Amino acid sequence: MDESNASAGTPPLLDVQRIYAEPAAMVSERGRQVLDRWPGAEVVEVASHWKIPELHGDETNVRRWVRIKREALVLGEKKSLGVRPNGRSADFIAPSSANGCAMACAYCYVPRRKGYSNPITVFTNLDKIIGAITRHAGRQGPKTPNQCDPTDWVYDLGENNDCSVDALVSDNVAELIAAFGRLPNAKASFATKYVNRELLELRPEGRTRIRFSLMPARASKLLDIRTSPVEQRLAALNDFVEAGYEVHVNFSPVVVYDGWRADWAELFEQLDAATSAATKQQLACEVIFLTHNEELHQVNLGWHPKAEELIWRPELQETKRSQNGATNVRYRWRDKQDYLAQFEQLLQHHAPYCRVRYAF
Repeated sequence: MDESNASAGTPPLLDVQRIYAEPAAMVSERGRQVLDRWPGAEVVEVASHWKIPELHGDETNVRRWVRIKREALVLGEKKSLGVRPNGRSADFIAPSSANGCAMACAYCYVPRRKGYSNPITVFTNLDKIIGAITRHAGRQGPKTPNQCDPTDWVYDLGENNDCSVDALVSDNVAELIAAFGRLPNAKASFATKYVNRELLELRPEGRTRIRFSLMPARASKLLDIRTSPVEQRLAALNDFVEAGYEVHVNFSPVVVYDGWRADWAELFEQLDAATSAATKQQLACEVIFLTHNEELHQVNLGWHPKAEELIWRPELQETKRSQNGATNVRYRWRDKQDYLAQFEQLLQHHAPYCRVRYAF
């Protein structure tokens, strides 16, 4: 396993002590692979990966937020295999091979899916997931060029997970990358904040787009908890291009604070210095300004209040009610348009080759 972030005195990203497993998932080939990877872990049989009181929906877990992410895994079967339209970052959202994350970014929406800590759930019926994607791609006609891609239908694999970290747990991600390598009209896409160099050993055949999320180091050290440092992500870009991946970057989230423009200008200069001509030639980006959530804000106050000083700014933000009824906050619309214009001007000045594919 690649533990690129580990250093002396730093706990590993995963030190699995307990695995919660649905019965069918436990006896599957993929489930046995995960259990064999951590033979000393306690195995707890559960009826559903959605309903585990010790992990999900218990607000007292905020005191064990990071510990749960490091020490717990869940095995389940993916019940819904539908492919959903997207049209923004990707053409479609693929049925996920995992849910949850071992990292703990302060702004992340994923914890809202299953309660508070939401460690990784591995879906063990990958054959059915790949089958659903393959059949869906086979039904698509010619691709009309759009912001997602000019020639291929793009399927996002990591809506509620980080595939680079999932690849530490099982072969799901490797098999998905191999499957897309065989599809003539589709490519996979996922965003990541973790440098897993084991992925360099795979053969993506140009059919997987990996989007490394970047933000200025000063903000990242406070907000990107348990992720690869930004300098490691920058150092990985050329290597992944050379290995046959399409490499894009996500400038995400863009957080407004005193000095934010100077910090982003410095990051763009670092990006320019880190990337080869080949990487620059194929580079594109997404720009995503911060959206935060009131419930997550309250949770964060219990374990990481310093982060909230940066991302909970009522004087700059307005309320937006999400489709599921949650109360989200984002920068005021008119101000955000101005921030975005300033951001794009900085990018054009320091890295004009980096095309903005999607901005929100």
